[in-house]
Amino acid sequence: MSRFNFVFALTLTAALVGGTPAAAQSADPYAAPTLVRPTGASKKPDDGGFIQRWLLLGSIPVSGQLGDAAARATIESLHFSEDLTEVPKAGATATLNGETLTWHAVDTTLYNVNLYHYAYALGRPTSNVLFWAVTVIDAPREIKDVRLAIGSNSASIWWLNGEEVTSVFVERQTVIDDAVSKRITLKKGRNVLRAAIVNGGGAVDFCARFLDANAEPVLDIVTLTE
Repeated sequence: MSRFNFVFALTLTAALVGGTPAAAQSADPYAAPTLVRPTGASKKPDDGGFIQRWLLLGSIPVSGQLGDAAARATIESLHFSEDLTEVPKAGATATLNGETLTWHAVDTTLYNVNLYHYAYALGRPTSNVLFWAVTVIDAPREIKDVRLAIGSNSASIWWLNGEEVTSVFVERQTVIDDAVSKRITLKKGRNVLRAAIVNGGGAVDFCARFLDANAEPVLDIVTLTE
């Protein structure tokens, strides 16, 4: 068993035995074994092109229905802002479903972002929940004909610069490049990437990268959280 799987198994067991997620944990997202506090003004993708710096909000209790219509209705009712290009500040708060939640800036040490670890570290529920994720993609030039390639457990919708570009629905495991957008353009400078992830039960995570016109990972971009 790998170290990652061993740590995750211990985390999951503790949650089940405790009865409620993270009952004895501090509300610290950096207590999660795969998430660290960002350092430096920007971060390059990993060698596979996966985006590793994000702003996260959640978990927000929802019905956990994962079909297209139900997941869309859930997400549309719980937008943190009607401006789909808004980039929140780390430490800012948003009130959704009657709860005031804090945005946290994180770097993941893996190719994916483990939202189970994130929610557990905050003492938040991990099942029947919604998460928001936002990052800024800083491109050194206009890059045409790229595709956003994502995977998520479970349903998710993704927007680039305010326009929906891809989505997945129903119960599923995170699979690399599970959904790939049509050809889109990264404009020179700042591009806002935003996602909503809805989980029914069990593990919850996501991954995202951009592929160029030759289906190779885009590596000459950086991510920002402010």
